[in-house]
Amino acid sequence: SNDEYEKLENSFKKEYSFSKLNTFSFSKSGFLGLFLELKEKGKIAVSIGESHAIVQAAKQYEALGFELDWISLKKDGNINVNDIKNTNADFIFISSYVIDTFVNVDLEEIKTLSNATIISNASAQFSSFSDAVYFDAYKLSGYALSSVLLYNKELFEEQVIGFKDVASLIAISEGLKIQSFHTSQKDIFKQKLIEAFGEDLYFFVDSKQTLPFSLHFALKNIKAREIIRTLALNSIHITNGEGCSLGLSKPSRIIQAMGYDELTSRNALSLTFCEKLDSKTIEKIAKTFAKKYRQIKVLNEQ
Repeated sequence: SNDEYEKLENSFKKEYSFSKLNTFSFSKSGFLGLFLELKEKGKIAVSIGESHAIVQAAKQYEALGFELDWISLKKDGNINVNDIKNTNADFIFISSYVIDTFVNVDLEEIKTLSNATIISNASAQFSSFSDAVYFDAYKLSGYALSSVLLYNKELFEEQVIGFKDVASLIAISEGLKIQSFHTSQKDIFKQKLIEAFGEDLYFFVDSKQTLPFSLHFALKNIKAREIIRTLALNSIHITNGEGCSLGLSKPSRIIQAMGYDELTSRNALSLTFCEKLDSKTIEKIAKTFAKKYRQIKVLNEQ
């Protein structure tokens, strides 16, 4: 009923300290719609480290003849703060972490460099320094439903209940409740991988600069999707990028944006720690990982 929905919506808004809630399609067309809404209110800037859908929407926005600033990534995976300093944008789509690598972005620092309204993806980490946030239903629930957008004042045109995706809000709310990350095993896992792979392992980004429950790394002379598919048979699930490129032939867009060529970008892999694992299990996983890697290398050489 409407009363039940309003109770859920009010509870969700209160939890994140926002007064308004909309839903929209987490897609190129959905984000393009947000850009067009903001167009009359000021200039937009977009971080290249955001989700593929946002980047595609930004490119379409430019193709329509509208001006937009880009916030680039540096070779080490960090946001190029000089681009923040140099933009006169009124709205910046930038999150507290970079998609794929999960490199931290200090939004508090961004606030000191720009007066722009910050709009962020809060699916993996919520930052109170965001002026508006949205949640990716697919990443939180596994279903391609609408995104939930939280904001204040008159930033966007408020929707009536009939135009809000009720199922999406329910799925996102439930997904956030059961979301679980473990931060104590990252360094242990990293050390076990170093021991198992030796010189075949390397890092595009500093693991100390990424979210504490994630580990981004790379393996030489192998395409990420090959190791992803074979490890899935052992119930070890890893990724080579954001959801839209998971296990596919496309290399990491983010790694390429950092300045690496396409071939090198295919080496990128990422782990997120959602379960608590003991040291013995971590060591077993690392050894299985290394075994599968070497098997694939031998097959590729034949």
